[in-house]
Amino acid sequence: MSTTVQVQAPVALKYMWIFSDGDTTRTKTYRVGGTGLKTVRLSASIKVTGDARGWGAVRLFAPVEKTSKRASFAADCAGGHKSGDVWNSVSTSAAEVDTPPPGQGGEPTQNLVRKATIVFDRTTASKCPLTFKVHGFFEGLPDGAQVVQYRLVGTEEWKTVNVPADHGAVFSTVLETLDWGWETGKTSVRIEIRQPNGLTSNTLYYFECGPPGEKERFGATAEKIALTAGGGPLAELVADAYLDAVEAVSGAQVALVSRYGFRTDLNAGPVTYPELWTAQPAGLAVDVNAMTGAQLKKLLAHPNPSGWMLTPSASLRYTLSGGAVTEITLNGVPVTDTQVIKIAANYILMGGAQGFPRWEGSTRVYRGGPDDRGALASYIAKNSPVKAPKGDRVTIQ
Repeated sequence: MSTTVQVQAPVALKYMWIFSDGDTTRTKTYRVGGTGLKTVRLSASIKVTGDARGWGAVRLFAPVEKTSKRASFAADCAGGHKSGDVWNSVSTSAAEVDTPPPGQGGEPTQNLVRKATIVFDRTTASKCPLTFKVHGFFEGLPDGAQVVQYRLVGTEEWKTVNVPADHGAVFSTVLETLDWGWETGKTSVRIEIRQPNGLTSNTLYYFECGPPGEKERFGATAEKIALTAGGGPLAELVADAYLDAVEAVSGAQVALVSRYGFRTDLNAGPVTYPELWTAQPAGLAVDVNAMTGAQLKKLLAHPNPSGWMLTPSASLRYTLSGGAVTEITLNGVPVTDTQVIKIAANYILMGGAQGFPRWEGSTRVYRGGPDDRGALASYIAKNSPVKAPKGDRVTIQ
């Protein structure tokens, strides 16, 4: 089996192969001469008796510490368990292990990434256990192909992203796939970029696989964020958090929330988990559907039995008069009846609960957002200290 390593020569690679049965090779050194970016192949031979299945991976010790993705192998032996090492083939699908151009001590010598942002993409279940993809968005990269290293905060292993020459203003890729269960003991994810300024991304929170520690804080509010009879500033803040959580991976343009389920204000100062729980206890997943402007106007004009209206994110404003939407704008531009808009909301609201009708006629766009408490915590931490929205996105005449 073999795997490919791309290096900046001259360099001495120190590595070993590790295998699924716990076996390893001895530590080896591969010296690459010359200059410039070079590709070398690291290989290992496997001897088996009888049919065998497993995996192997390369663990680098220098110039950086890194482990490759696993290369699976399968050996089908002739003659069953006869004596001797008789085998016919090994197949592998190992991914590349890349190292950046080294500086002093193998460390990168420049800041490649100006801004790093991560977003959750829930791929299984809605609560726990579940699988997340972590999407990374890198901004400010220099022109041309780049090699960026990152790691999950709290871990030691650096991983590599190869950025193509035509990366554009923002390069995005899936960085991690995480399986979280009740035993995981984690509530957040953040990445660190391996460059001199030690750049870190935003922090993402998810609370449905276990509560956070008592001393943990999730950013702070600069002032009291009030909950009013119709929702007000707190509902607007939550709508902004919904949109921020799913916009990058779904193309959502606006988010809507109902006053239903909100219980109290958020006070000024550090935000704790009990405060998040008290303000918004549901823990509902955020999804995205698309509907026309006409369908949206009908939904917003629905006469809620409790007298509530749907509160939008900052991208949308509308006016209710005489039981109808008389004015509505998306990012300052009037919404037309035929315009198709992607809207984020929790799945309960979309399903016809919380005093509003089912989103009949809308089209499913995305099922993968985090829980709403996690979205709110992530948004507050990212924008801390958060100021209260004005509570003026809906006008009632």
